[in-house]
Amino acid sequence: IAGQFLRLHFTQDDGLETFRSYSIASIFAEEKTIMDEVDVAVSWVPGGLATEKLSHMQVGESMEATGPYGRFCLLPDRHERYFLIATGTGVTPYRAMLNEVALRLQQGSEFYVVMGAQDETGLLYEADFLALEQQYDNFHYIPCLSRKQRDQVRSNDQVGYVQDYLDGFDFNPENDIAYLCGNPNMVDEAFTLLKEKGMPVPLIKREKYISPATKKK
Repeated sequence: IAGQFLRLHFTQDDGLETFRSYSIASIFAEEKTIMDEVDVAVSWVPGGLATEKLSHMQVGESMEATGPYGRFCLLPDRHERYFLIATGTGVTPYRAMLNEVALRLQQGSEFYVVMGAQDETGLLYEADFLALEQQYDNFHYIPCLSRKQRDQVRSNDQVGYVQDYLDGFDFNPENDIAYLCGNPNMVDEAFTLLKEKGMPVPLIKREKYISPATKKK
């Protein structure tokens, strides 16, 4: 189901086992579908376990993966306004949802994809969201750049964090729903902000990217 994630399993040099979770980034043909091949987005962390292991793999090699997992998916009930909020690779589940988003746009819903990054290089899959924005007046892609602005600023570009942008909204718990995915600090701060603005907890969906503890094989 669009919005779910996979786990890739790794054995560390000391023999301990662990895993890393990655949202499926492939654009689903339908909200729920069978896929023979999936894309994931991996943050490149020098010296990181997953970065080191994956970057040294050769074409044709295999590794253990499990899943899909998660309930970070669009709820069956249609809402009037959707806020899909992300930082970094946290935007990948929203890319997977794009065809379902288009269906709900056609039904009259309004969508805001609020994407946080330090600079333009961190705006993952921006072209896919901009393409949808060109098709629908009720779809809005909002890049929030916290450190360096673009040389050629776009009309929707924001200065600061996603929380700064959200703070300017009046939310309606009768019509709105929010999704938060990415950096744990952003997720926590935005969650608190949305609650203070009157959004009920069941209508704030969250998924944090946190590395798990290791365990012996």
